[in-house]
Formats: sequence, C-alpha cells, structure tokens
Amino acid sequence: MGIRVIKTAAAAVAAVFLAQLLGLEFPMSAGLLAILGVESTIRKGVNASLVRIAASLLGLVLATIMIELFGFHLWIIALYLLAIIPVLNRVKLQNGLATCSVAVFHLFSLGYVDMDVLLNEFMLLLTGLGSATVINALYMPNMERQLQQKRARTEELFSSVFTEIAAHLKDHQRMWDGKQLLQARKSIQEGAELAQRAAENRLLYGDVYWNGYFHMREQQLDLIEQMLDLMAQVYDTLPQGRLTALLFEQLSGDVRMDTYTGNAERHLLELEGQYKNMPLPVTRPEFEIRSALFQITQTLHQYLIIAKREKKRRGAATRLQA
Repeated sequence: MGIRVIKTAAAAVAAVFLAQLLGLEFPMSAGLLAILGVESTIRKGVNASLVRIAASLLGLVLATIMIELFGFHLWIIALYLLAIIPVLNRVKLQNGLATCSVAVFHLFSLGYVDMDVLLNEFMLLLTGLGSATVINALYMPNMERQLQQKRARTEELFSSVFTEIAAHLKDHQRMWDGKQLLQARKSIQEGAELAQRAAENRLLYGDVYWNGYFHMREQQLDLIEQMLDLMAQVYDTLPQGRLTALLFEQLSGDVRMDTYTGNAERHLLELEGQYKNMPLPVTRPEFEIRSALFQITQTLHQYLIIAKREKKRRGAATRLQA
C-alpha cells in the first residue's frame, strides 16, 4: 500500500469529520473533494487545490446567474456544462471541472440558491481541499537516497564508457555494443524526474542541486555521443591515440570524484602540447585519424568546461562532480 493511498484515506476521513463538525450540508462531498485534492507532491497539491477552488467559484457564479434567469430545469445543466467547459479551458482551470460540477449539482439538489447555500459550498471546498493539502504536506518520502543512487549509477556508467573509449584507442579492433551509453541516458532521465519531484515537495524553492546535476550530466552525455561519432573515424591505432587513451583512463576515475580536481584538464593541455611537437601526418589515413583525435580532444574540452562550471569544492554548498 503506497503512502499516497494512506494520505488519501486520511484526508477523506478528516474532511468529512470537519464538515460534520461545522454542520455543513453534503458533508460527504468534502471527502470526495479531499480525494481529488491529494497529489504526488506538495507543490502539485497546493496548485491543484487553488485551481479547483477558483474553478468552483467561477462555476457557482455562472450557475447562479443561469438559475436566476431560467430557473431549475434539467436542460440548464447541459447549458451550464456547454458554457463552463470552454470558459475553464480558456482560463486554464480545466482541471477544476469535477469539483466545480460537484458544487453546482448541489444547487440543483437543493432547488434554491441563497447566500447560505453559496457559503456552504465555499466551506465544503475549503474543508475538502484544505484537508487534502494539509495531509499531503505532513509527510513526503525523502528522495535523497534514491537520488544518490541515481548519481552513483550514472557516474559508474560514465566511467565504463570512458574505459571503453580508452580501450578502443589502444586497439581499434575492439568491439563494444554501447549498452552503457543507453543505460546512462535512462539513468539521467530517471534521476531528472526524481529531482523534479523532490523540488516540487518544497513550497517556496526547490533543491536546485539535483536539477542542476542531472542537467549537467545530460549535457555531458550529448558531448560523449559526439566523441563516439568521431571515434568511428579512428580506424587504426596510432601513438597519438594511445596517449589520448591515457587521458580517458584518468577521466574514468575522475568522474567518480566528489570535487573537480582539474587533473584531466591539465592532462589534456599537456597532451595538446605534445601533439604540437609531433611530426605532421605523412599519409592521408594518418591525417584523417589524427584529425578525428584532435576533434575528440576539442569536444572533451567542452565536457570539462561544463564540469568545471558546475564544480563542487569539498565542503561547499553545491555537490556537483567533475
């Protein structure tokens, strides 16, 4: 049984109890409103309750005008729905149609409209949706552990990809199915969804670290895919490739570090200095392969720039990794 199920049951019971305590008409409807008001996150719950209250008030106003003009007739319900649905869609309150209809149908059940009836409907809305909002906010599961696991999984997969790149640069005949790349993309997407849910469980502000972290990894993964496209042009093993392989081997370890060490960046600058002192290519195949290797190092520069921008120094507030 999930926590949302338990909260829904608790909110419904609390809403009905409060409605009966306040002596409201149709107290069971408060329970129905509470069921509609429980959402997966605190922020979603608050936003949904505000939308439903606004939609219901708008619906009550429109229904009251129609009833005053035409009286209580069955066809008025159809006319009301034909009018209110486009209006709610126009003002982006369409998610409040159900609660709006509950309130309006009460008017038809009673057969009359006055200020006491309208006040009763307003109090039902506050009681039902208010109970749902309070119960929803009382407890939300802490997602920190799940987010940490997604981060560790993503970094493990990045490390594996870098290891495979290094192995290919040392031996161009090495075969790799690329499954870690697909798994990394999935891990990042799942982590981003968890981060969004965690942020929505804060009313005033979200945890910007996790959103930023998975956005960073998504950007880096795009660059890794570009590097892999260039790897297809490395169809022979050259000394320059072996030197570049050492860089990726170091990066496979650095990606797991808690801070941006700058080791890979320094290694890359040293490698570029070595490239400049090497003789120029003497054959076309060598030129093509070295050109691909150069483009790989340039793309790697962009990867490291992203990591450096989002870096985390040990003990600082942010926790983004290199």
